[in-house]
Amino acid sequence: MRSLEDLEIGVMFWAGEDARETLRWVKSFGVGAGQLGFPGELPLHSASKVWRNALADENFLAVTAVASYTGEDYSDIPSVQRTVGLVPASTREQRVARTKAVIDVAAELGINSIACHIGFIPHNGDESLYAAICDVTRQICHYCASKGQTFALETGQEPAKVLLRFIEDVARPNLRINFDPANMILYGTGDPIDALEVLGKDVISVHCKDGDWPPVANPTALGIERALGHGSVDFPRFVSKLKELGYRGILSIEREEPDPARRDRDIRDAVLLLKRLTGRI
Repeated sequence: MRSLEDLEIGVMFWAGEDARETLRWVKSFGVGAGQLGFPGELPLHSASKVWRNALADENFLAVTAVASYTGEDYSDIPSVQRTVGLVPASTREQRVARTKAVIDVAAELGINSIACHIGFIPHNGDESLYAAICDVTRQICHYCASKGQTFALETGQEPAKVLLRFIEDVARPNLRINFDPANMILYGTGDPIDALEVLGKDVISVHCKDGDWPPVANPTALGIERALGHGSVDFPRFVSKLKELGYRGILSIEREEPDPARRDRDIRDAVLLLKRLTGRI
């Protein structure tokens, strides 16, 4: 398996029913690496064999396996708080089991980083819930460590200093960060460049996504995702800060656009933008 190039441009994508067809779609953007997401409803019993063969045949490097879960709702902040990740108690046990299943598949594929949204880390005095989320995160870190993997938390649903405190309290060396600058803006939790300064030493992977701030008049709303370079993330400054901090990992384009034609156009444009910012053209 080849090694990732410094600041290699890739795409965050979700496993489809046909692994080779999915990889050929990703490769059509001129990239050979990415982050492989496993939707919560996707059966995993044969995933390792199917994806191992497809990744080898297509000479594609998957650097992260991303876990998601059935029943998650990202329509607004209260819905995210209620349904997303490992925070909701009613689904926690089931989702921990699902996360471990994704970890197993990733290990068989030679992927040494697992990422997910664990949900809103409580930072408003609910110490019992905070302690519970610390414990479940330690459990997943321990399981990842047994397979030589890191566990990466995706940014956005809490301010940078809250996330840093959480990482310090969990106190596991393989707990890292999948940094998404747009999420900081979409959730209204802080300037992504400032957040990167706080969290940079723990960043193991990066999403390249853009968006605008939530409307001031509606505190429960999320901001709107935009095509890369058309939102409020200062990407020239962001990439420059990554270089300054010594980051050398993947720049993984994520575009959550329901219109397939527009999504594909936006990903192609994002590849060109990142090539310019990294000096590839």
